[in-house]
Amino acid sequence: MKNYAIILASGTGSRIGLNIPKQFYKLKNKTILEYSIEIFEKHPNIDNIIVVSNPDFIDLTKEIVQKNNYKKVKRILPGGSTRQKSSYIGVNSIADNNAKVLIHDAVRPFVSRQIIDNCMSALDKYNAVNVAIETSDTILEIDENNFIKSIPNRKNLMRCQTPQCFNLTTIKQAHKLANNDQNYTATDDCGLILKYNLDKVYIVKGDEKNIKITYPSDLIIAENILEMKKNDFK
Repeated sequence: MKNYAIILASGTGSRIGLNIPKQFYKLKNKTILEYSIEIFEKHPNIDNIIVVSNPDFIDLTKEIVQKNNYKKVKRILPGGSTRQKSSYIGVNSIADNNAKVLIHDAVRPFVSRQIIDNCMSALDKYNAVNVAIETSDTILEIDENNFIKSIPNRKNLMRCQTPQCFNLTTIKQAHKLANNDQNYTATDDCGLILKYNLDKVYIVKGDEKNIKITYPSDLIIAENILEMKKNDFK
């Protein structure tokens, strides 16, 4: 059974206020996308990488892959208008009858090898796996008028990360159902599994450093994480 990593790099990054999508922003002379590809490129148990790119920057994505001579990147595909559509494109580009699939946000450049190991081990037993961490903040549910509607118990809440990982047949079935459902759009792939009641989703422990770069302040945090990593090897 082969192990695939699908890296979703098709976002526009509108919330961060840059003149390019954030996955192409450079941290210490390397793009965020490069950091994300490299952890899977270097992982001994990942066989193939599929990058789903912002269509307007697909040539730049190809240049990055060629420059770094990434051996495992087998496909660079133009993404869709939503995360769900981009994930659908990546998942359905896999022709194997059975495989493990890890779907990762390109703008999470600090996912660890340990997280990937734990996800792949969990897929030996479960068909759907999500990475998540506990929340130290109280989470509020608000109504349409910006008033508090409820305050859920924090011990039952976690913050979702990626990769989200699946048996190929399970996630293909989820996307097939979603593609025929015009009234629902998911913000992540595990949401599709739950929406169509295809299986339970097992949680693998994430890491605080596995941040999603979304806002300008996240770039500062990312620089600090890189500095910490550099110091770890001194």
